[in-house]
Amino acid sequence: MHLAKVIGTVWATRKVETLEGAKMQIIQPLDAQEKAIGSPIVAVDTIGAGPGEIVYYVTAREAVIPYRNEMTPIDASIVGIVDHIDVYAKQE
Repeated sequence: MHLAKVIGTVWATRKVETLEGAKMQIIQPLDAQEKAIGSPIVAVDTIGAGPGEIVYYVTAREAVIPYRNEMTPIDASIVGIVDHIDVYAKQE
């Protein structure tokens, strides 16, 4: 799983049938300190995340698991909203 911040919404009136009704969000991947890493991506929102929320998401084959049809073309799915992150310093 990966961390990201919801930074936008994608509206698509025409899409493959298996994505009908799916909400798509633009998310910015983050590191553990909540700093942006890499480029934003589009992810299917399976939980109803809102703008500015920190979420965790899955990619690859795991992204399709929330859908019944294994042939749904999904690269990333938002699967949880983060309430709080604690990062512990390394012990020397």
